[in-house]
Amino acid sequence: MKRFLIFVSAHLILFLMIIAYQAQAEEEWTIDQFNSLAYARVSGEVTHGDSLNFFISTESNCTKVYNNFTFYTYEKPGDIKQLIDKNIPIKINGVDVTANVIGVSPFLMGYRVSFSLGTFPIKEYMYFLKEFYDEFQKYEIEIVDGIDFKAAKYFDITTNNWKLDKLVPSVLEANKLCKTIDHLDS
Repeated sequence: MKRFLIFVSAHLILFLMIIAYQAQAEEEWTIDQFNSLAYARVSGEVTHGDSLNFFISTESNCTKVYNNFTFYTYEKPGDIKQLIDKNIPIKINGVDVTANVIGVSPFLMGYRVSFSLGTFPIKEYMYFLKEFYDEFQKYEIEIVDGIDFKAAKYFDITTNNWKLDKLVPSVLEANKLCKTIDHLDS
C-alpha cells in the first residue's frame, strides 16, 4: 500500500509540474509577409485571438510602422458596424488615448473589431514602445466609456494585454523581411 501511495504521489507531482509549466503564457510572435507588406504580430494574453500588429510597407521604403490591434467580442448589438471610422476611447497602461475603428467583421460567435493606433517612424516608435513597456512591465489596452459610447454595449471583455519582451527583435526581423520584399519587387 505504501508503494502505491508513493507511486501515485510521484505521478501527481509530475502531472502538476507539467500543468504549471504549460499554463505559463508564451510570447508568440508571427513574422510574415503579404504582398508588399511585412508584419510582426503577437497574440493577446487574456483573449489569445486578439492580436497586436506591426505592419511595415515597401511603399514607405520600410521606414514606417503601422500599429493596430484587434479585440474579439461576443456582444452582438445591431449597430456595431456604426463604430467603423469612429475614434474610441481606450487606455494603454492607464494612459488615456483613442483608437480608430478600421473594421468590424463577423468572427466565430461574435465580431472581430480592428483598431488603428497610427503610422510612425519605425526606429523612434520601437524605442518609445520598448521604454514604455519596460517602465510598466506590461502593455495593456482597455476599451473605456466615453461620450456617447458605452464599452460594455459592444465588448464583453474590455481589457487585453500583450507581452512585448521580444518586440524589438520581432519588428527588426519584419523590417528586414520588408527590405527583402522591396528588393525582390525592384
